[in-house]
Formats: sequence, structure tokens, C-alpha cells
Amino acid sequence: MSLSPEQIAEISTARAAQSQTVRPTVPELESLLYQALPVLDHGFVRVIDYMGNDAAIVQAARVSYGRGTKKVSEDRGLIRYLMRHRHTTPFEMCEIKFHVKLPIFVARQWIRHRTASVNEISGRYSILDKEYYIPAPEQLAAQSHDNRQGRGATLQGVEAARVLELLRDDADTCYAHYEDMLNADPEGNPMDPERDGLARELARMNLTLNTYTQWYWKIDLHNLMHFLSLRADGHAQYEIRVYAEEMLKVLKAWVPATFEAFCDYRLGGASFSAKDLDVIKALIAGKPAVQEDSGLSKREWAELMARLGR
Repeated sequence: MSLSPEQIAEISTARAAQSQTVRPTVPELESLLYQALPVLDHGFVRVIDYMGNDAAIVQAARVSYGRGTKKVSEDRGLIRYLMRHRHTTPFEMCEIKFHVKLPIFVARQWIRHRTASVNEISGRYSILDKEYYIPAPEQLAAQSHDNRQGRGATLQGVEAARVLELLRDDADTCYAHYEDMLNADPEGNPMDPERDGLARELARMNLTLNTYTQWYWKIDLHNLMHFLSLRADGHAQYEIRVYAEEMLKVLKAWVPATFEAFCDYRLGGASFSAKDLDVIKALIAGKPAVQEDSGLSKREWAELMARLGR
């Protein structure tokens, strides 16, 4: 993980400051506030601000002005009911803002989730840092033969070394050309006073997709959980999944009762179609159930059997 001196100073100043408030706070999340949680080789996630807690969800669900119920167990039960029955609006009452540093190709995948407010560093105004993602050797995998968007066996030996060399060389070369076209150092000072540099908005097009970018990303709790249910899943691409896994830790610190229900009903749960349920009922009753008579395709049948552990 790489933080600039300015970012380190900003974090230290922010964590040293104390603000009085009458609104509810979450001590566990307060302890994480502003801190950079490392991800990949140069990336991080850090919480900048938040609003609400488990009690705010309960309050919204009961449309009350007080604490709502008197017992934590009652709050927990209501949150689990809301999660179980997909009553999502009360979860939208809580919001959180992250500062994320991530490779551009991960950002392009991440931005598909269109339910957040995003403000990204601009290559038109800033000179992007010379930082790019180079995978760890164990993450260098061949294309899967049966999954068009998945990975197969890990590359080994000479082939793995060759891929790493290509990734580093391409990124180094493209960034060197980026600096040359800009005719500027990282501070924006001209390297050759005798010539003009290319406009930043044009020079940036030459950078590789593993170059790091940064953004502020603000989202409500309901949509955050939707993001995490997809990106913390084992089928998600590794490079975005590790960000989601760090954000799960934040979720647990922020809204522990909601986190528990989310893990039970979303991350660890499963949904079934009407035809799936017919097969399950037949199996429970001890009746024969085969794919050909189920109305399910071979793929649907295989997925159902996998969910049932058969």
C-alpha cells in the first residue's frame, strides 16, 4: 500500500481532531475512521464518513422518534425479519463514504454498480502517480476452458515469469511515454523548457489499465450490501473481491446486527426457483428426481445440485 506524504498528514490530522455531536456514533467504526486498509500492492479502502447504525434501521422500520424497541434482542429480530423478507427501505437510511485507491480495470468493473455517488481523481487536472498493479505469482492464472469470465490453472515457472516481465515492462514503458508527452515531472514542472508538453487530458490515454486511480464512493447500506453480495462472492474476480472483503470488515464494525443477518440470508443463503422447489420437495419425500423430468436445463440442474451439496 502506498500513501503520499500529503495523505498521511491528512489522515493524522483528521484522526487527531475531535468533534462533539449529539447524533449516534459507532465506537467500533470510529476506531477505523480515516485509516487506510491495505488492498493489493498499492491499493486501499478507508472510511471517510458515515451516518446511522443498527438502531437507525429499526427506528426507520418502526417510523418512531425514539430509540424504538427497548431490547437489543428485539432490534436484532426485526433486522433479521427485514433482511429475510427483503424489506430494503429501512437499510437505505444508513450511508457510508469510502476513499478507495484501485487499479483502473477494477474501477471500470466497480462503476457498473450505479447506485453510489462517485468522484474520481481527474487525469485532466492531475498527473497520475507512477503506481500500477502487478499480480502476485499465485494470481497468474490461465483462461478457464469452461468459464468465459473465469480463471483456470495457475501459470508456473518460465511462463509466469514471462507474464510478470511483460506486465512490468509495458507499464514502465507506457508511463515513461506519458511523462515524455507531458514534458513534466510528478509535480508538474517542465522537464524540457524548450518544448511544450501534450495536454494532460490527451497524454493519459496511453496509460495501462493496471494504473491506479482513486475515488470517493458514497452509498447507502442497502446498495452496499447488494454490491458486497456480488463482489465478495467466490465467483467474483479476485482483484475486486479483495476490496469487498475489506469492506465486509467495515460493515461488521458499523452495523453488527445487520452484518449477521446479511451473512446468514445473503452471503450464506441461497434462492430457489419454483421448479427448484418442486425437486427439493420430491427429494424430501423420498421420491425419485432426475434432471430430464424436472423442467430444468442441465446447467440449472447442476447449479441446484451444487447448492444442495449433492
